[in-house]
Amino acid sequence: MNITQSLTLSAVRPHRAFLAAALALVFALLLAACGGGGVVPTPGVQGLRPLSADFSSRKAVAYSPFRSANRDTETITAAMIREDLALLKTGGFTLLRVFDSSDAVSRLLLQVISDDKLDFKVMLGAYIATEDSSRVNAAGLAANQAYNKAEVDRAVALATAFKSLVLSVSVGNETMVVWSFVPNTPSTIAGYIKSVRDRITQPVTTDDNWAFFAKNASEKNDPRAVLEAVDFVSMHSYPLLDTVPPAVANWDYQQQAAAAGPARATAMMDAAVASAKTEYAAVRAHLDSVGLKTMPIVIGETGWKAEPSNGEFNRAHPVNQKMYLDRLALWSAAGKTGAGPASIVYFEAFDEPWKKSDDKWGLFTVARKARYMVQGLYLSSLWDAGSYTAADAVYMPTITSSTVNAKRYTLYADAVTTDEAVASNLQWFGYDSPPNAFTGEGADAALAAEGTHFLEIQPAPANASAYGWGVLATNNNSADLSQFGASGKLNLSIKTSYPGKLMIGFITTGTDGKDANVSRPISNSNADGYGFVNDGLWHQVSIPISALTAGQPTVNLGKVTFPVVISDIYGSTGNTAAKGDKTKIFVDGIFWSR
Repeated sequence: MNITQSLTLSAVRPHRAFLAAALALVFALLLAACGGGGVVPTPGVQGLRPLSADFSSRKAVAYSPFRSANRDTETITAAMIREDLALLKTGGFTLLRVFDSSDAVSRLLLQVISDDKLDFKVMLGAYIATEDSSRVNAAGLAANQAYNKAEVDRAVALATAFKSLVLSVSVGNETMVVWSFVPNTPSTIAGYIKSVRDRITQPVTTDDNWAFFAKNASEKNDPRAVLEAVDFVSMHSYPLLDTVPPAVANWDYQQQAAAAGPARATAMMDAAVASAKTEYAAVRAHLDSVGLKTMPIVIGETGWKAEPSNGEFNRAHPVNQKMYLDRLALWSAAGKTGAGPASIVYFEAFDEPWKKSDDKWGLFTVARKARYMVQGLYLSSLWDAGSYTAADAVYMPTITSSTVNAKRYTLYADAVTTDEAVASNLQWFGYDSPPNAFTGEGADAALAAEGTHFLEIQPAPANASAYGWGVLATNNNSADLSQFGASGKLNLSIKTSYPGKLMIGFITTGTDGKDANVSRPISNSNADGYGFVNDGLWHQVSIPISALTAGQPTVNLGKVTFPVVISDIYGSTGNTAAKGDKTKIFVDGIFWSR
């Protein structure tokens, strides 16, 4: 879940020349601990299939050929693929990870490579649609199951027909992590993995977020069934995405202890790779703990954006992108001795506008212009515009935190009260890009809860299968609200007929330097005593700060960065009936009190 600017009230605010030698280290898939010999604890599977030597000798990159804003209506041609492959070949990127086994992309790609006798190898994918009955109706479930069976059959056919080109097959992409957009159970994915593995000779895996493979506390799915079926783990690590609210970053990306400037940018990028290493270590530790010490781990996706496309201001930049890859190069070198991942696949080869908020990771722009990090491999006529030096790296500005000693900290209200502090320059943003909720301001005393002005929140989830929606407010600094911890409350007036619960809360920079999101669901009809009633009338909602922070030891009220968050994350509220609902929510009189 990611956010970007969404609305008309405010200005812009802060769901991937590099030396050839360094690139060879970054993108080379380094063969480590993959020579076989490990026994998967599943009847009928005698041992792990070793990864091809090509994994260690070729630079790897994720590849999709789409160039338009709508991949569903775009026709991919052999000429387009030939153009892309020529660019990738020049740069030495000759191991391609693709995401499906479609005729329109993957078969065409393999046919071009075969017909033209090009020196490329492919990590083939098989896209698996959701079989979660809570996401699709009976007809949709039947259609998805039919599609999945056909896709698995296509993967087997391609892996067989192009056996010399296909090095491995990955069945499913991010299907079991808790935030999956195509959720499936481990047993479902394991069944499809077995169906493929039984019919081909190449090693088989599935791609998913590191937290699933590590059996992280945040995850509901146990990876055991999948680990018993695969030959290697292909984990994803995206430290950058963890910094975009409402996601809770598990690393200190702000690095406020470092001096503002190049030192802070360096500290941030050092911490980013350290985060990826921590995630890898968690997966390695879990595999070792269940007797899979010889199972290789591939970093199936990682990268850094060259431009902010989802609110990653002060983080996404061509120089920061290069800095991330420079640091991956050192880690990749360690993989040769078994001290790191067996391989690293960079996400991705080319920008893809259809991905919207998940765009701008590419080695190349969508116009097929080489970005800063790979310009050393290409003629200047192929370079993207822009000239950079190390000093151009971006970083989080110094965050000041003013102590609020007043009895009230007002975020939005017309009325003036005694003993209050007012949050200045507060700006409102919706999650995702395009945003899945919008906030506007009305001015009508007859409609407001107090005074004249009020906020109007318009949920805009993409569809009924989306994860939800949300808005939040910030002024790019933090407030010290520690005085509100003991007896304080977060207050707001709400008028809506929105079905089900809402989530209310705030976000802090935690005591561990990481984001702490303390939003929680509030029940309608005032069932929890907080005052929320969805009857279309104004009601005062007051939630004790202690109720929001309970059970979250890292919450730091001394650094409240987003003093109010309003959302409906369906997995947290349980609002099955509200999925996709776009009923407006009116809000007024928002303040902290003590």
